[in-house]
Amino acid sequence: MSLHIYPLTRTALYEKHYEVKINGISVEPDTARVSAVPYNRRWPGHQRTPDQTELANFISLAADEPLEFEIIPPSPVDSAVVRPLSLGITPAVENGVIRFRMEKPAYCTLEPYGRHDALHIFADPMPDYSDLDPADENVLYYGPGEHDVGIIDLKSNQTLFIDEGAVVYACVTATDAENIAIRGRGILDNSRNVEEILFEVNAEGNNAAVSNAHRRHTIQPEYCTNVTIEGITIRDSLVYNVRPVGCKNLDIRNIKAIGCWRFNSDGIDMHNCEDVRIDNCFLRVFDDAICIKGFDCYYEGDVEAAVRAAMYRGGRAYDVFRNVHITNCTIWNDWGKSLEIGAETKGREICDILFEGCHIIHVMGAPIDCMSVDDANVHHITWRDIDVEYDDVIPQSRIQQKDSVRYEETNPDPDYAPPLIVAHLMFHFEYSKGSTRLGRISDLLYENIRLTGRQPIKLRFAGWSEESDLRDVTIRGLYHNGERVTALPESQLIIGDFCRNITIE
Repeated sequence: MSLHIYPLTRTALYEKHYEVKINGISVEPDTARVSAVPYNRRWPGHQRTPDQTELANFISLAADEPLEFEIIPPSPVDSAVVRPLSLGITPAVENGVIRFRMEKPAYCTLEPYGRHDALHIFADPMPDYSDLDPADENVLYYGPGEHDVGIIDLKSNQTLFIDEGAVVYACVTATDAENIAIRGRGILDNSRNVEEILFEVNAEGNNAAVSNAHRRHTIQPEYCTNVTIEGITIRDSLVYNVRPVGCKNLDIRNIKAIGCWRFNSDGIDMHNCEDVRIDNCFLRVFDDAICIKGFDCYYEGDVEAAVRAAMYRGGRAYDVFRNVHITNCTIWNDWGKSLEIGAETKGREICDILFEGCHIIHVMGAPIDCMSVDDANVHHITWRDIDVEYDDVIPQSRIQQKDSVRYEETNPDPDYAPPLIVAHLMFHFEYSKGSTRLGRISDLLYENIRLTGRQPIKLRFAGWSEESDLRDVTIRGLYHNGERVTALPESQLIIGDFCRNITIE
């Protein structure tokens, strides 16, 4: 039995809020900038201002033994919450000290003040890197300390190893590579990645994303086979944290994403991949957390031709997204949705997708969402054993229209709550660009979905046409605050046109 605290490399962002001891050992927390309010804009090149953010602490360690925590928060409290609630941890507060026990490693948050100034706890399983030799010519090794790298382009058979205590400022790319990996217990920091503005646009009144900026995702493998991303912490992504495109045999385990406060800083968004496994990840993001997509529409000129070239490339087809298993992930959304299909669904099929055993601890949009705006047939998607927690007051997402208007002046609804489950088809003026038809959504299974919170359960379903309908939806085991729900009034179960065979068992 052992406990290992990762060494901390202080960066310019460092700010200590919490005093922490684990099994009697002092632990110094690290720092990330996170979103404080759900205020968004839809165009690149007009980035959020720091007054919409706050600094948050996180601690990183590995263990294979029970953990006893003693924590002194920034200011005195009478109570605190550990999320996910499904961990069953109830902290005790005495003489200004918060104490609790964690029976096994987990990713969780300690929240003495609600959504703000939370302590993020990243307790990894014990790592084993005995198969890696830092001196191997195929291992790109970064040890403790700060490393300003820029762009790391992985080639076949290469491994990027970010060791504990390392902070690597970089984007990671790979194209047409096989047998590549990103591993370690260090930090891949994207804070020095900024937009390249191509031309100026008027910010106010602009209601859609525009092509006036080039933005690079933190990790983007394209058309790669046998990809592993394991163990690292990703901090402050400019856009998506992980964006695989046309990849096969993708394994993502034990990664943590935090510090996502900039626009569209999604978690793991994937496009037409096959054979994907995502397990035991923590994602606090400022947009969608885990998203299954077809190809998107952000091309200039002939969109259909561009999508066709991307989808049928080099004599191979990348027109399906199938065989995906996503398990035991913990999600905090500061904007967007949590476990999602779409919205972009350019492809032939999206199918055989399983979300299982996930914990959604803070929400903004619908936590469970299936949205199709393009031509793929979406079918045989399962969400099983999903726990969702609603705050007593959920800050309502807002679009900022002018620089001078603060979020606090927008009068969000204190009783706002998103629908728990949404599935629908629709044309979208931007996302459906280049599409001539919609596909179909069918064979959706929601099994053992548990909502904790004061707000009522709401479900919403809608098809588009006779040809593009939503059908064969089964809800088997729906729970609200521990009580099973077998029927809902029309005000809570909203079924639109072109929906067939939707049942709650």
